[in-house]
Amino acid sequence: MMHSARRLPRWVLAACALASWACGGTAEARDAPAAARKLHTLQGLGFPESVRYDADQDVYFISNMAGPGSLKDGNGFIVRVAAGDLSRPQVFIEGGKNGATLDAPKGMALHGDTLWVADIDVLRGFHRRTGAPLATIDLRARNAVLLNDVAVGTDGSLHVTDTGIAMTDKGVMYRGGDKIFTIGPGGSVSLMAEGAALGRPNGITWDPEGKRWIVVSFHPFRSEVYAVAPEGGARTVLLRGLGKFDGVERLADGRLLVTCWSDSSLHLVSGGTSQRIIRGLWQPADPGVDTRRNRVAIPLVLQGRVEIWELPAR
Repeated sequence: MMHSARRLPRWVLAACALASWACGGTAEARDAPAAARKLHTLQGLGFPESVRYDADQDVYFISNMAGPGSLKDGNGFIVRVAAGDLSRPQVFIEGGKNGATLDAPKGMALHGDTLWVADIDVLRGFHRRTGAPLATIDLRARNAVLLNDVAVGTDGSLHVTDTGIAMTDKGVMYRGGDKIFTIGPGGSVSLMAEGAALGRPNGITWDPEGKRWIVVSFHPFRSEVYAVAPEGGARTVLLRGLGKFDGVERLADGRLLVTCWSDSSLHLVSGGTSQRIIRGLWQPADPGVDTRRNRVAIPLVLQGRVEIWELPAR
């Protein structure tokens, strides 16, 4: 049974007020001549934060925080729904059941048979077909504040962003400590990058052609899309915006999809410019791309739903 939407707590209302105040567009953005087409809406979710498409099973995984994003209440859950039949979403993994622990799950990545999930200050691994718990990588000793997104490199390493914010019932507060962690063989943990220059790193994805990591920043006023080499070092800024880039996905042709709170849009980024291909998205979070059907699933956290859109042909 799906979780029903809950009354918005104070931290949600505070986030809404901030997003409305910061409304604007990216400096180089323009509206796309060919718009995307909305196909379906999944309703009744519990603060959905991220979507990951599994091409092997042809399903979407949807992470649900079920409350404030920093609250360790054990109420988080992950929904699975067939991409070809969106009418029957089911709770796949639920905190407190079948040995699973989930507090406020956010970004996800697939590596082998493991679904990796960022959960506040811990990275959790579950079997992608059964949902059984497989692994836990605890980053509390590395002073993790809010793990947000996960991506897998060609060498099998995991990279996890730490946005450095606390999402509480009193509002969203910046704690600092912006980081990007690398999880290597045997669960070894190291820092690829850290510091305020990362701009509250949020979404992350691997660029196989450029052999680099693409990161988007959640800074409220000066968001960026930037590239970082695998060994870390200086950032290469690809695009600047007016605030709060959230998720990023790389398409097969190298273009990027970026969600943006400040102008409530999904951007298509290429060559240092961006086009708004979907507008009117209220605080869009981490999207997932259906590579079979050329579709994107966009979670709208505060509205408790995920919208499925057909992407425009190039």
